[in-house]
Amino acid sequence: MSAQTARAPAPQPPILLRETIGSIAVLTLNRPAARNSLSEGLIAALHGALKEIHDDNSVRAVVIAANGPAFSAGHDMKELTARRGDADRGRGYFAEIMNACSAMMQAIVHLPKPVVAAVQGIATAAGCQLVASCDLAIASEAAGFATPGVDIGLFCSTPMVALSRNVPRKQAMEMLLTGEPVSATRARDIGLINSVVAAGSEREAAIALAQKVARKSALTVRLGKTAFYRQAEMSLADAYQYASQVMTENMMAADAEEGIGAFIEKRTPKWQDK
Repeated sequence: MSAQTARAPAPQPPILLRETIGSIAVLTLNRPAARNSLSEGLIAALHGALKEIHDDNSVRAVVIAANGPAFSAGHDMKELTARRGDADRGRGYFAEIMNACSAMMQAIVHLPKPVVAAVQGIATAAGCQLVASCDLAIASEAAGFATPGVDIGLFCSTPMVALSRNVPRKQAMEMLLTGEPVSATRARDIGLINSVVAAGSEREAAIALAQKVARKSALTVRLGKTAFYRQAEMSLADAYQYASQVMTENMMAADAEEGIGAFIEKRTPKWQDK
């Protein structure tokens, strides 16, 4: 063995792992030593995986999980701080990262399949934003949630977007203004997550929830998820008008005809996803 071969660095593990369990794609954040902070590379890897899954009909739901003691500690502050030496003191890079992260979060919302977060540890700042951006979330009783940017002079403005669309206004403001963590139980009570499970069982529970949705008509789930987020931004009258149009189109779908027929005939429907 040559000296050069002996000095070759060991290959680094992927920062995002992907596993397929039936029709469920499990994406696992894999930067445990960095508390799964959302580095430029991890943001890109997540966004890339979501793009691949978008049109993959074999995937009917997604679970986002994490390895290590933390789900995600938010943005990689060491990576960001390293750009303070740029000619513009990092402004251009900061804008690039924030825009990339915002686009990745929106890709979760726009994905035509349900996305479930499996939270085993703390989810802070952009990590809390990631949980809030998912359609559903299961958390370990050991998990915690916070938007503590205010403590370091960097208000969690982008996490605020997702947080304020999940929890009541005053609860969101308390988290944002104090930076104080909330327990998994409290997060459930204010609507940030769906349920709390025993530590170590959150991934299994998230996959089970994803599988429950995956058994439905993929067309119906896609229509429903899209309509849910669109109507939420509308006035009451516009929301009802839009939802009525969606239901009318949905009624014309083969799966609606099959599902209603199966209900009347007391049998299990056979989905065609169209």
